[in-house]
Amino acid sequence: MRINNSKHVPWIVFVFLATLAACVLYVGNFHPARLPSWIPLPASLIQARTEHHTVGGTPLGLWFGSISLAIFIFAALLSLRKKIPLWRVGTVQRWLRAHIWLTILTIPLVILHSGFRFGGGMTTFLMVLYGIVMVSGFYGLFLQHIMPRLMKERLPAETVFEQIPHIRSQLAAAAEKMRDSFKPAPPKKPDAAAPAPSAVKAVAAPAAVMASTKGELSTPVARAKSATGSAETAAPVAAAASIASAAPAAKAAQSEIAPAPVSIPNAAVTPAAPKVETIGTPTARVQSDPPGAPVARSDVPAGDQPAPSPPVAPPASDKPAAVTTPPAPAAKPPPPADAPKPAAPAAAKPAAAAPKPAAKPAAPADPASEAVLIEFIERQILPYLQARRGDRMRLNNPRFSDDTFRFVKLRVSEGYRSRVEEIQGWCDERRMLDVQVRLHHWLHGWLFVHVPFSFLLLMLTIWHACVTLFYY
Repeated sequence: MRINNSKHVPWIVFVFLATLAACVLYVGNFHPARLPSWIPLPASLIQARTEHHTVGGTPLGLWFGSISLAIFIFAALLSLRKKIPLWRVGTVQRWLRAHIWLTILTIPLVILHSGFRFGGGMTTFLMVLYGIVMVSGFYGLFLQHIMPRLMKERLPAETVFEQIPHIRSQLAAAAEKMRDSFKPAPPKKPDAAAPAPSAVKAVAAPAAVMASTKGELSTPVARAKSATGSAETAAPVAAAASIASAAPAAKAAQSEIAPAPVSIPNAAVTPAAPKVETIGTPTARVQSDPPGAPVARSDVPAGDQPAPSPPVAPPASDKPAAVTTPPAPAAKPPPPADAPKPAAPAAAKPAAAAPKPAAKPAAPADPASEAVLIEFIERQILPYLQARRGDRMRLNNPRFSDDTFRFVKLRVSEGYRSRVEEIQGWCDERRMLDVQVRLHHWLHGWLFVHVPFSFLLLMLTIWHACVTLFYY
């Protein structure tokens, strides 16, 4: 957290006034002759004479020590507050500001509590622990001020710290893929365990059934193909094929007898002639003479008609019955000569397709350049990208890296220099990741000293307070 903003001003004023008040109380109680005459000290703030020879055992010294212990406990609760972000007891930023300035206030309180002396072995050990905690805290506060500027200068793009190992593995996988692309593919060996296809099975295997274009039935030809080599189904299949081939001939003969009406494009549609009212039974339509002529209605009411006699079957004859064909419909009269012909719609001309840019011809393969890149990737690139600590590799030095890639570009042909630049981009990205890891360790490494020593100091301070209250 940076302290160069206005939110820290109230805390600065509070710490300054509290320190000044503690110093006045200490001087007024233990060195009243040194207190300036213009600072009147109420009698209630002056403690009575005690038998304790140290400041820490006096009532004022105990107050200084108790306030310091309470601040230590509050400072230790900051880690618990960070783990519970939804805890509605002030924001984390406010807790952090209070953590910084209240622990700074403990400096004069601890010094005044000890009376400017280290005391025995236990109190000396506590003072050493307190010094380590405060120095590590000030070091972390200093890093919070300079790290943002360093990261802005050295890191053009920052990555999430937890994703850095995954990105490293991706860079190494990309280098391995490029190396494998330069190597010739090994010839494929036939599988010795797989049996060779049999020629007899290939000939005798039935073909797939061909779906008909009308409906979902199979065509006779398809059924014939599916039954190849079957003696039992050869005759029915041949008969079905002959019937299917005779059907189009019958349709063609019928179309010759009744020619289709000539269609005039864009002609006006004439209404159909009104149909003559007929009896709507199939028997009446069949018995009408001539076919299609209207049948007269009976004058007898429908309820008084006698029951019809049952139909008598005609005598069987050897000659087939003649098939009567309906008369051809009358052709429509041609349009008058003076009638204007409708204009035919103009055929839309297809738009000329825009010429596509000619594709760049692929660069011819250069075995010598590929061999150079394979050796370079295996000896220098992969060890650097796969290393756990890249800062110990020579490619981590930007100047050495630029010279190395410049030399590799001179050894390969023009078509492979773009690959060299791609590899150089991978190395630059790995270098940036290493810089971010190093700055992250600087920024958070001091906590491995500050946090455990802080909890050790808290535990020993509580023990020191209990021993002082109950045994002295």
